[in-house]
Amino acid sequence: MSWTLLPASEFAAHAARWHALNQASVNSPLLEPAFVQPLLTEFGDGGEWLAACERDGRTVAMALLKKTQQGAWQTFQPSQQPLGMWLHLPGQALPELMDSLLRALPGMPLVLGLTQFDSWLHPRPADGGQLRTADYISTARITIAGTFDEYWAARGKNLRANLKKQRARLAKEGIVARMDVLRAPADMAQAVADYGVLESAGWKAELGTAIHPDNAQGRFYRSMLENFAQRGEASVYRYWFDDRLVAMNLCIEGGGAKIVLKTTYDESLSSHYSPAFLMREDTCHQLFEDRLFERLEFYGKVMEWHLRWTDEVRSMYHITHYRWPALKSLHTLVKNLKGGRAPAQPAAQPVPARHTEPSTE
Repeated sequence: MSWTLLPASEFAAHAARWHALNQASVNSPLLEPAFVQPLLTEFGDGGEWLAACERDGRTVAMALLKKTQQGAWQTFQPSQQPLGMWLHLPGQALPELMDSLLRALPGMPLVLGLTQFDSWLHPRPADGGQLRTADYISTARITIAGTFDEYWAARGKNLRANLKKQRARLAKEGIVARMDVLRAPADMAQAVADYGVLESAGWKAELGTAIHPDNAQGRFYRSMLENFAQRGEASVYRYWFDDRLVAMNLCIEGGGAKIVLKTTYDESLSSHYSPAFLMREDTCHQLFEDRLFERLEFYGKVMEWHLRWTDEVRSMYHITHYRWPALKSLHTLVKNLKGGRAPAQPAAQPVPARHTEPSTE
């Protein structure tokens, strides 16, 4: 087993290897080069490294890494990426891979952290002499199985009644609610611009984190969605009240999943309406009818509103590997003395912010 380290600026030259490894392992669209390369372009600072492990003439693991502090490295983790950027073939021992990588990194680092692992894609390993896991967040999904009527009947009475009431109110006011879906590469630039207009009118504008066509966020989402649209795997949902755009979802697809990356809505609407909820109902109805996907993934910290739409919740976690077992023991001692603070643990990255609607139930 041997690791090669290259500047991440050379990722494009090794994208085919990364793609093949993703397809042979977790098969997640979030780890496709079409998603990863725009992240590096817009959010990398030049300090990222691409690591590749060869065993018996084949690539068995790859990762994008960054030195975070003296003696510590971890996976490159911009907030726009829900998953840790690590791949390895099934059957390869993760602790062995991490130990060999830690010893191959320059400067004799003491700790290697892998962030934001999905327990459904990577069953959580047991803590060992040199390895520790730590909770990150819980996340939710909807499995597309059975009929929409069966799914909808299993939802809470308040949610169903509230959306029915909203649709009746819209009809009474003569407002036509409709949804369209953009999939063509040529439509993605305008879709991101429209999304930015909606988002910039809300609370994110005050924080300076809203998407804009000319900022890093906007450039990332445009480039990434164009990449996926060229493969027929991007979908931008737009929801309208007559000719007024009131809500949007940015989604990518692959590996049996449709993944909702971002949702926004018109915050100036009357509190009687929850356009993102109405859009989600129509989206789910379409997904259950078309049966093109196995699941709808939300990826993000479970909020109260998620639980109105699903009871499928699972955990995500971080992994830390120490150079020596004694270092892990020392870290445990320090953590206990400081009341749970863990200086050597990988820093939890911010959860990508998503708009949530006020309850109208």
